[in-house]
Amino acid sequence: MKTIRLIYPQWQGGDIARWIPEIGDPAEAARGYCLGARLLNVLAPDCGQETYTVPVTTDFKPRQVLDGVLDRDDIASQTRAAMDILKVVAPDKIVTLGGECSVSVVPFTYLAGKYEGDVAMVWIDAHPDITLPGDVYAGYHAMAVTACMGLGDRKILAELPAKFDPSRILFVGLRDWERDEIKARQQQYGIRHLTPEEAAADGDLLREWLRLCGASRVVVHFDMDVLDPAEIVAAVGVVPGGMKMEEVVRVMEIIAQEKEIVGLTVAEPMPRVAVRLREMLARLPLLQDSASK
Repeated sequence: MKTIRLIYPQWQGGDIARWIPEIGDPAEAARGYCLGARLLNVLAPDCGQETYTVPVTTDFKPRQVLDGVLDRDDIASQTRAAMDILKVVAPDKIVTLGGECSVSVVPFTYLAGKYEGDVAMVWIDAHPDITLPGDVYAGYHAMAVTACMGLGDRKILAELPAKFDPSRILFVGLRDWERDEIKARQQQYGIRHLTPEEAAADGDLLREWLRLCGASRVVVHFDMDVLDPAEIVAAVGVVPGGMKMEEVVRVMEIIAQEKEIVGLTVAEPMPRVAVRLREMLARLPLLQDSASK
């Protein structure tokens, strides 16, 4: 079984600068996901896996909404580049370090295709990420789950090899729907969820869902905004009442006991302090880029 590490520093899916006021430069705030992905790669244990990096442009040009998706063409191009890597390397398991939430879409749909649909998806997140093009928020990271379901922008979806049935998707730690229409959409799709309190309980609800999901393999998405900001602020989202770090680890352990995990994504890291320090260091004597003088 070949396991690879995929560094996927995609940032264009988020429209998040206004939520990080301590970072004054909107471009630096938006591209904070890039630094976050690199830091995750440094922090995650070195397991000897082959490592591949998805090429992601860091050019900060005027941002455009096309067909209801912010920076759609950059995202479609990077989606194709990520899929090209996986087609050539042909891994059996993938660890993805992002980047905003949409970095799960390519590896998860690749794995769903590889295993001919015998894959369920556990999405550990404060938000359900089931918006669609044309909704009031055009950030693609909030459309990640619907994209995995085969719903959304046709140009992006054309690059994806498979999709997930909503009956094989479980949200864990969900606590912020943001708008009533999103809560209604989840009910329409029939996607189950566990609240942070339910996820922190004895694990029986999670085990029951895993045993009944109809798949022998699982992919797991871990959005760092599921974590309780009272314990740690690691992402853009800081909605109170989230999961503790130990609770997230225990959820992962339960999944691994019940099923074979073939995909794991860690997404939405926003290293606010590191971004601010980088800005400061760039202004110090002998550290300034000579081209900027």
